[in-house]
Formats: sequence, structure tokens, C-alpha cells
Amino acid sequence: MSAPRPHGSWPTPLTSELVVRSAARLEEVVVDGDEVWWAESRPAEGGRTVLVRRTPDGVVTDALPAPFDARTRVHEYGGGAWTVSRGVLWFTNHSDQRLYRIGTDGGSPVAVTAEPAIPAGARHADLRVTPDGVLAVRETHTASGAAAEVVDEIVRVSADGCSEVLVSGPDFVSDPRLSPDGSSLAWLQWNHPRMPWDAAQLVVRSGDGNEMVVSGGPGESVVQPTWGPDGSLWFLCDRTDVWSLYRRRPDGGTELVLDVGSDIAGPQWRFDLSRYALLDDGRIALAYGRDGADRLAVLSPGGELREFDLPYTSFGFVRAQGTRIVCAAGGPAAERVVLSVDADSGAVEVLRPARDLGLDPAWFARPEFVTFPTPDDGTGIAAAHAVVYPPTNPDVTPDGGLPPLIVMVHGGPTSSHDRVLNLEIQYFTSRGFCVAHVDYRGSTGYGRRYRDALQGRWGVVDLDDVVACARHLADRGRVAPSRMAIRGGSAGGYTVLAALSMRPGVFTAGASHFGVADLAALAAETHKFESRYLDGLVAPWPEGADVYAERSPVNHVGTLDTPLAVFQGEEDAVVPPSQAEAIVAALRDRGVPHAYLLFPGEQHGFRKAENIRAALDGELSFYAQVWGFALPADEGIAPIMIR
Repeated sequence: MSAPRPHGSWPTPLTSELVVRSAARLEEVVVDGDEVWWAESRPAEGGRTVLVRRTPDGVVTDALPAPFDARTRVHEYGGGAWTVSRGVLWFTNHSDQRLYRIGTDGGSPVAVTAEPAIPAGARHADLRVTPDGVLAVRETHTASGAAAEVVDEIVRVSADGCSEVLVSGPDFVSDPRLSPDGSSLAWLQWNHPRMPWDAAQLVVRSGDGNEMVVSGGPGESVVQPTWGPDGSLWFLCDRTDVWSLYRRRPDGGTELVLDVGSDIAGPQWRFDLSRYALLDDGRIALAYGRDGADRLAVLSPGGELREFDLPYTSFGFVRAQGTRIVCAAGGPAAERVVLSVDADSGAVEVLRPARDLGLDPAWFARPEFVTFPTPDDGTGIAAAHAVVYPPTNPDVTPDGGLPPLIVMVHGGPTSSHDRVLNLEIQYFTSRGFCVAHVDYRGSTGYGRRYRDALQGRWGVVDLDDVVACARHLADRGRVAPSRMAIRGGSAGGYTVLAALSMRPGVFTAGASHFGVADLAALAAETHKFESRYLDGLVAPWPEGADVYAERSPVNHVGTLDTPLAVFQGEEDAVVPPSQAEAIVAALRDRGVPHAYLLFPGEQHGFRKAENIRAALDGELSFYAQVWGFALPADEGIAPIMIR
């Protein structure tokens, strides 16, 4: 132990360099026979998404040569940009959004679709291999770039590039899935102003061309349809308040199979999400959340549910490989890995390990799930949730003072905190900060009623809850009331800006990463997928223009006197730079201390190692200057410029 040190200035090996060093964010996982493939986003390669192949003998190789980058811009959030079947790989390349194909003999990728695809043209996602090509969601853009002119369809693309439109008409489509005998097509569809977690329908077209809505509609969301080998159609639906497992039998009847009392699914921000899989012996592997953490379990045909005792709290991309479960998993002391779990014994094989950080687990703050009271504001829900990470550093003796608090706000806002080892959180906790990640009312994982509490109340309920969380921790003597900050990105950045301007006097510093400042501008400028999102969260646009004005932080800069750091990507199409620049101009005009970093080449979220480091170190430097503590000299963190 060293001499007592003030919070915030603790020396730590958890530097920004470690955060990005050899970091590769694990993305989709796909099973192809006895092989397992996955995608890695690599900051050291400019954020390029690389596809990795693991053969049965354990040989792991990159399957996508540079400079190819398997990312799709459909809905801007992507997902399902690639798929592989019997060794044949199909993928969407990020730079030109063209579909490419690599045959079983390897070699260079061959372009399938025509160019140009950017900015006008076709983008593809949610790929599924068929005997004669792939099924895909195709999003076609016009030269004008107008969201209203974007068309979403389901198409079949052959290896020679010919496309056949299978589904057209709905504002949005996803999850095209052919039945095992190829006679029926299932898909999801929804229309403005609803989002897929609000009212998505599951539609089946039979071989004779007849179409039927199997489930979903107003007040009911369906996600992740999957055909069983017997022709049953499985899906997750929230008609019981939580996303539960249903089956449409071959005879046409639909039944509830499993309701665990909490959400099995999450919101469909990206394509090709999977929280359950059908094993070869009739059992079903599935993941579901409870008390802020995931469980992985297997359901027998007789209805027996058996949870596995695993040291992980988050599971995604659940796939079947015979009677083994392949998935991505992470926990409080482990970054995300690829697991293979024996459904009988529970024995685990790690197919893709986490990087070796060279750190004792004693350096990692362990999360605590906290429920705290919220104001009575008409939602009928009197409590919200947070995951709290205490200051943790085995080499430091605290100086006796209370730690500063950083309240972290997730994006979405229809999202939630994922309890996987996050080195950005540990970057702060190992320096003496307490971090609280708030799942305010409106977050997912707690059922539809909790999620719908934000309908019409974004900019009210979320603000009440982040303030209530901070005060809850301060009132219990866990944090210093005079040093409480709030940080968030995207929709979380909006809550940061709104809390500082509309709930002043609680937080003494803030950091907005590509946050929304002007709701009306967002409604007018953003991409198609979210162009009517605010109709539900705020009010119909433009009829509710007065509500938008009332809840836009840029219109409340007269009360914004809290020091603020702003970080923005120059090519962000979801929250354009004009949003950040509007709030920065207002701060400058009022003489409020602020810092602004604009990153060329970055979109919605930072992917390049140098920019991730600059934002993280810059934010720490900002807090140090605002709250008056020293940074460890040996890290060489350059002070961010405060104006």
C-alpha cells in the first residue's frame, strides 16, 4: 500500500493505452457445421471489423483480408453484415456497402452487387444463405439522402448479383427466414412511428403466396423468429409484459412455451441478434436477464429449465452446434469471450479467450445491483435500478475523503447496462471514482411496463432517475455531493445535457459523447430508422413542436452553468455534429468552462484507437481541472483545453 492519496489521482495500470491495446471488441458469432466464426472490431486497425474462423482442431485464422471491413450501414447500427454456410462467406464491405463473396477455396473477395453504393444505392444486412444465394434486408438510398426516400425490402441475391424482391411495402423489415423445406418465408415488419420493440409483426408467407400475421401488432413486439426442423416457428414476444418464448406449431396453433418472469430478448437495435437456439435433440438453449445479470439455461421438451453455473453475467449470439451451445459471454472480471458449453454436463470450452491484461482481478471493481426510489410522476413505477462500481485499487490507501461520482447513462434510450468487464469503467474506478450505471425507467430488461414508462416522458423520467440515483448514493455517504459528474453517449448524451440544463445544481461536471442537444433538429435530420422514434418518446412531430422545444437542452442554456466536455464524430449520421456545435456555441457565449473535441473520420461511436484514448484521457483531464486534483505524472496525459 502507498501513502494515502486523494480520490481521482490514484496511480493505476489501467491506462487509456491498455484500454485500446490489442483490444478487439467481439461482435457476431456464427456456427458453420463444426466450425465457429466470429467478428472482431479492432481499434488498432482503424476500427475495421475482421472475421475470424476457428476449425475443429483449434486453428484460428483471420478470414477477411485487409482492407475489407465487414460492416453494414443498414439502419446505421448494422448487424448481420456477414454470414457463412459450408465454408462460403458472404459479407457487406463498409467502405462501399457492396456485397462480396468468398468461396470455399478462399482467395480474394469477389464483388457481387454493383457499385456505387455510397451515398446512393443499396446496402444489405441480416444475411442468410440459400441454395442459390442469400436472403437479405436491402436498404436503398437516393442521391438526395432524404430519410423519407429510403426503401427497405427483403431480397434474394444470387451469386451473379441478380436481386429478386420478395417483400416490399412496410417501412421496415428484418429477419427473413426460409422454412426448412424452403416453401415458406417468415419475416418481421413494422411501420412508422413505431420502433421494433413497440409493435413489430411476425408474418409468414406460405408456398401458395398467402400471408398471415402470426403474432405482434399494436402494443406487442415480436423478435428473433427461428424455424424448427419440424416446421414449427419459434419467436419471442412481449404480450405477457416480458419477452417470452412462443411456438407456432405446424398445425397453425400458437402456444406460450416459457415465461421466466423477465425479458429473454433485448431491443432490436441491430440485426441478427439471438438469445436462444434450438439444439439437435429438441432442447432449447436460452439467455435471460434477472436483477441486472444474465443467466444461460437449457429448456427440455418436458419444460424443465436448468441454469448453468457460469462465471459470466452477459450472454449473446446464442447458437446451436449439435447439442453444444456456442455464444459470446462476459462477466464483471472478464471481457467478452466465445464459449462452447456442453448442454448435458455444463462443461465449458473457451474458443476465443479474452486478451491477457496482465492484471490481478483485485484491480477490477465488482458491480453491485442497486434499486432506489424515484419520484411519483404518473408512471406507476416507484423505483429504478443502477449498477454501482465502487473505487477499487489494491495499491492505494484512500485519504479518508468521499470519492467523486460519475453517473453513466446508456444510449438508446431503449437500452440497458451490460455487466461485462468494461475497461473504461475500470479506468475511472481504479483512480478512485465511484461509477453508477443507471437503468432508468424506460430501460430494457425489466419488461414492457418498465420500458414504456419513458413513452412521452423522455427528458423527464430519465432526468428524475439519474438525479435520484446520485442523491441516493450521496445521502448514504458513499460519494462526495460536491463532486458528482454525469456522462453518456448518444441518447445518454442527451440525458447528460438535459440533466445539467433542466435539473441544475446536482452535478458539478459533465461529459457528452455525441449527445443530442436539439430534439427538433434530431427529428428533422436523423436517419430513417429513428426518424419517427421521438414521436413515442417525446410527442408526434411536428404537432408537438412546443414539447420538443421545452425539452431541448439547447433552449435551456440560460441555466447551464456546469462545466462540460463534449466529444463528437465528424461523420456521425445519427447525431450530426451540428448538435454538438449548437451546445458548444451556447457554452462559449455564456462563458461556461467547456472543452470540445471533434474527431475526423468517426461516426456514431469512436472506433479508432487514438480517438478512444483522446476522449478517455481528455475526460479525465477535464474532471481533474474542474475538481482540482492532480493526475499521475508518469502517464503523460496532456491536459484537455478548457475554454
